Amino acid sequence: MSFVNYHSKEINCKIVYYGPGLGGKTTNIQHVYQKTSGDSKGKIISLNNENERTLFFDFLPLDLGEIRGFKTRFHLYTVPGQVFYEASRKLILRGVDGVVFVADSQVERLDANIESLKSLESNLLEQGYDMSQIPIIMQWNKRDLPNVMSAEDLSEKLNKWNLQEFEGVATQGTGVFESLKHISKLVLMNLKSGVE
Repeated sequence: MSFVNYHSKEINCKIVYYGPGLGGKTTNIQHVYQKTSGDSKGKIISLNNENERTLFFDFLPLDLGEIRGFKTRFHLYTVPGQVFYEASRKLILRGVDGVVFVADSQVERLDANIESLKSLESNLLEQGYDMSQIPIIMQWNKRDLPNVMSAEDLSEKLNKWNLQEFEGVATQGTGVFESLKHISKLVLMNLKSGVE
């Protein structure tokens, strides 16, 4: 969970973007990175080996407030979408404070979304988390493509926990910051309830 740095008076929170391969996780993070001012963000780090790519960067939001005099710094991660990188997914989820599940809205990607969601649930359970007890939101990405499922169908097939849902087109930035702001808010509310 969150890491408190008493020296810098910061609470560090980890948000992981999870979902099927090529669903838009990396595009979400790249958009946030490009639109975040230079003074409040760290460098974007990409860990590559063969087909796997994991992105990471941190930033200090300016408008989310403090918790007992501590600023909050968010660390954003993507997980590799391909199933054969399950060990990496588990490692990246360790210590997570919140998850943005980025689903690919295309009809032909439903099975990949379901498989990835099952992986998320299983990996969280393995680490002692329950899907209903950790801040998680759903983002229905790629809404601009012609062959997409309706938001209602995606919700019915993928959101049995009744989590907050956002529609997105990450390549255009649509829904990216709305998703990030909401998951950040849920993480902070979770932190505050643990502190008070």
